Amino acid sequence: MSFEITGRVAEVFQTQQISDKFQKREFIVEIKETSSGGFEFVEYIKFQAVQDKCAMLDSLQTDDVVKVSFNLRGRKWEKDGKVSYFTNLDAWRIEKEQQSIKESPISPDIQSSTDSDSGSPLNAEPPANDSGFDDLPF
Repeated sequence: MSFEITGRVAEVFQTQQISDKFQKREFIVEIKETSSGGFEFVEYIKFQAVQDKCAMLDSLQTDDVVKVSFNLRGRKWEKDGKVSYFTNLDAWRIEKEQQSIKESPISPDIQSSTDSDSGSPLNAEPPANDSGFDDLPF
C-alpha cells in the first residue's frame, strides 16, 4: 500500500547498520491537526528508509516541510515460540515543500495513491520489497 503525508521534519537519526547487507535510517515527521472544537493535536510519526533510500535523508534538516511517499508494511515474527507483529512506514520518496511551516498550516493529508479522489496515480511506482530480509523484525 502506498501513501503520502505532509508535515514538518522533527528529527533525523543516523543510519543504523543492522547486518552486513541491511541498513536503515529513521526520521520523525510532526503533523498538526486542529479539531472542530479548536483543539490542536500534534502527532509525531516515525518513518524509516532502508538500504539505498537512507541517502535521501542526507539533505533533510529539522523544520523542513516535506511530503513523504511511503509504504505501509506489516510483519509477523516468531522467535522461541513467541509471536510478535511489527508495522513499519517505509519511505521511498521525500519532497521538500516550498512553503514555510509558519506560512501554511500542516494537515495530515494521508491518501492512498490508488484513491479515486486523487485523480491520478503517483508519478513513480514504489520499489518492490527487494531487501530479501522478510524474516527480520524491522
